[in-house]
Amino acid sequence: MDRFTVFGRPGCGFCVRAKQVLEDRQLPFLYVDIHAEGISKDDLEKTVGKPVETVPQIFHGQRYIGGYTELEAYLKDELVSG
Repeated sequence: MDRFTVFGRPGCGFCVRAKQVLEDRQLPFLYVDIHAEGISKDDLEKTVGKPVETVPQIFHGQRYIGGYTELEAYLKDELVSG
């Protein structure tokens, strides 16, 4: 199974919630603290491929999911169809 990647920052409640949802479902993920890693907004926008206003920014393998709300919808769709 492809791993999820969560780009987040300290003090971000939705980042914590995204990690918790993935942990609860025992899905493999990598959390990247953009501050600790020195990742700028511009860097993140290049990775995502569009303007970024908030974190978390989440990928499943190479597929861009979006933020926390999109992650919830994605996981719900995966359970229904997968």
